[in-house]
Amino acid sequence: MKSYILERGLKAGDPLPNEQELMAQLGVGRHPLREAMKALQAVGIIEIRHGYGTYVGEVNLQSLEDGLAFRMSQSMAGDLRDVQNVLEVRQAIEVGLADDVVEHFKHHGYETLEPIVERMEAQAAEGNYFPDEDWAFHQALYEPLGNALVIDLLSVFWRTFAQVDARLPGARYTPADAAAWHRDLLNTLKTADPTSYATSMKSHFHGIHTRLGE
Repeated sequence: MKSYILERGLKAGDPLPNEQELMAQLGVGRHPLREAMKALQAVGIIEIRHGYGTYVGEVNLQSLEDGLAFRMSQSMAGDLRDVQNVLEVRQAIEVGLADDVVEHFKHHGYETLEPIVERMEAQAAEGNYFPDEDWAFHQALYEPLGNALVIDLLSVFWRTFAQVDARLPGARYTPADAAAWHRDLLNTLKTADPTSYATSMKSHFHGIHTRLGE
């Protein structure tokens, strides 16, 4: 089925033939075809709209997110290795994009980021954490780069971490700490120095690393 879609250049939203036509074209029986369709539906490669037909799907990372969330929950009862691994991958992506981020904002200004950090600081002054602003800040950093996969991957890592955050060992960093890290990120971004910005991004992850005993 994957070869069928690729060879015909079908895109997300394009309709697929009905079951009888697919059986004839692929030379397979009903049972293996239905098993294949269920497997492809589970990972978003096809979409079955009951009463309407079957279409090429808008492939997303839901299966990756579900798998990571399960592994991280398992890891919470053990050595936290999977939690650490996810954190390291997210950090590698964000630190690795330092040059691109600095280059973009050097030429386009920082107006999208400043209000988000100000909202963080206002929430922190009242003793509140600010998950919505946290994600909005990181999303605003990378959306201008035009790589949708980066946003998708980071959103998966961010959401899976949010599910276990309250259960991580060690003392949680304060809202004031979190706001200060993001203010520092913005300030070093404004220096237009990728090395300084990358160092600040690493420091941004320090609070979680500490809770994991690293």
